[in-house]
Amino acid sequence: MAVLDVLIYQIIWFAAIPVGVFAFVHAVLQRSDAYTAADKLTKPAWLGITGGGAAALILFQFGLRGSILWLAGLIAVLVYLVDVKPSVTEVQRGPRW
Repeated sequence: MAVLDVLIYQIIWFAAIPVGVFAFVHAVLQRSDAYTAADKLTKPAWLGITGGGAAALILFQFGLRGSILWLAGLIAVLVYLVDVKPSVTEVQRGPRW
């Protein structure tokens, strides 16, 4: 069972940086008014959150992998992808009939 735990952890560890960079790039490419229309924080706030999260993932990738800052960066990026990205995308899509 220990081998499976290590394998899952390694997959998360290697996927963290591309996911963080994707979240930051997505946040950069969205319109500023879409964030407030979706009732989320402002675009600069999410750029700071996703940029800081991606930076933490990059900086602490090869250090202590169990670092609390690495985990905080991963959680920040995942919150953006799970909560903010769908809302902002839906607002920009407009009404569908």
